[in-house]
Amino acid sequence: MPDNSTPQLPRQIADDYVDALTRLDPTVGTYLGERESHAKLPDYSPEGQDEIADLARGTLKKLADAERQPEAEEGVERRCARLLRERLNAQLALHDSDEHLRQVSNLRSPLHFMREAFSLNPVDTAEDWLAVGERLRAVPDAVAGYRSSLTLGLERGLPGGPRATRTVLGQLENWIDPVDGWFPTLVADAPAGTREGLEPAVREATAALAELRAWMESVYAPAVADAPDPVGRERYARSSRFFNGADLDLQEAYEFGWSEYHRLMGQMREEAGRILPGAGPWEALAHLAEHGTRIEGVDEVQRYLQGLMDEAMTSLDGTHFDLAEPIRRVESRIAPAGGSVAPFYYPPSEDFSRPGRTYLPTMGKTSFPIYDLVSIWYHEGVPGHHLQLGQWVYVADQLSRYQATIGMVEANAEGWALYAERLMDELGYLGDAERRLGYLDAQMMRSIRVIVDIGVHLGLTIPADSPYLPGERWTTERAEEFFGMHSGRSPEFIASELTRYLSMPGQAIGYKIGERVWLRGREAAQRAHGSAFDAKRWHMAALSQGSLGLDDLADELAQL
Repeated sequence: MPDNSTPQLPRQIADDYVDALTRLDPTVGTYLGERESHAKLPDYSPEGQDEIADLARGTLKKLADAERQPEAEEGVERRCARLLRERLNAQLALHDSDEHLRQVSNLRSPLHFMREAFSLNPVDTAEDWLAVGERLRAVPDAVAGYRSSLTLGLERGLPGGPRATRTVLGQLENWIDPVDGWFPTLVADAPAGTREGLEPAVREATAALAELRAWMESVYAPAVADAPDPVGRERYARSSRFFNGADLDLQEAYEFGWSEYHRLMGQMREEAGRILPGAGPWEALAHLAEHGTRIEGVDEVQRYLQGLMDEAMTSLDGTHFDLAEPIRRVESRIAPAGGSVAPFYYPPSEDFSRPGRTYLPTMGKTSFPIYDLVSIWYHEGVPGHHLQLGQWVYVADQLSRYQATIGMVEANAEGWALYAERLMDELGYLGDAERRLGYLDAQMMRSIRVIVDIGVHLGLTIPADSPYLPGERWTTERAEEFFGMHSGRSPEFIASELTRYLSMPGQAIGYKIGERVWLRGREAAQRAHGSAFDAKRWHMAALSQGSLGLDDLADELAQL
């Protein structure tokens, strides 16, 4: 009997993949706002990770069939197919080289994915708290699965990085504190009767993390102690492909990082002179840290950052963007203790019941200079991550769930957010020397990321025109010293950043490399349209494409 069913197109296949993935990885479901996922955690064992890889392989086979249809060549179907194919192949390249068996990081590991999922759990109703309790009871199995993956990695001679391992031991020490730890803090705001019922699950989950920490300290850390932190060219290329959605010319990217370093240095010296005549950039930044404009109090800085985003939203809507009502809601929050020192953003749930949220880690501080906050909140909030990722969710019915959510290529999103900072500078929102030097310092940090991330992992030579050790080869120690010489940030922040680069190879370069793609895309549109170029139309068309890797993004932006 003939099969009269309608063949699937790429967007249908992509959405089927999302549905199947959320069943295997409930943290994805929580990210999307699916209530049925909130009580579960994934299987982080080698077998669980193999299931996700098998799903990717099966999806690629279906995609190949779908792309034979004429309709698959049309704009939105074509973009979805390009993204899905590129993302799944990049993920499989990492899986098939067993990177999941050595996944130790201060930001990106099963431990951190669990932590993020708990932070996104809704806690508005008694039913919500029941889901939190069920998820707490799932922690011991999830942690055991992660430990089994790391154990198999050791057996196969695949160690995680020693620096990241030491950092995770410190994070776990904070997370298992019986009073201020991860899980006691999580349930501290639960209604009184509910909180008592959650306490056994809190103790079990905390005990599982404590056991993992003891094993990592006594077994894993000694086993990886002599492993190199840099990953080398082959592993770096695979990881860079995953984070950037492009096979980059790494030497060219390294040289680009240095060119941006020199360009920004000139601008920073000029702004420093406006703040403190005769001072260099970091002398001026130190002056601002001590004598610049400050916000006093944690509640006050939260309100200040909320006001900053609200002001940008009101000013930009109708002039440079057309913002739908759901996107106009974004929340400023204080990050829970024990995580990254860098600010971050979570996008809204698919139904916008959970709004987009920015998070500021206070690191115990109660006084906050604004010079290093303003441009960062344009990056994390408005017009940065929130406008892009919120718009993706808003137009998801015109794209696919995959393009609008979990198919995000980090270099695309981080490149847009860095473009957003530059846009606010171009529009005059960073006109005073205090804010502008802070913006340039943040830009300099992103340029240094390109230099040291590629330089350290590939063991490259420092160029002759560098003010720091020309002709020498990069090491982790030199990278940390170089970063410290060119930043107004604390030693703790710099140490955390270096650990991030070492445990997430190729991620940190996506900010500057991605920004370059966005700028070139705008320049191409300006050349094509001349005096008829409409920035608002271009911004909204570009933001409504959904996610794309950098290679595909460059092609698509050139056609807008």
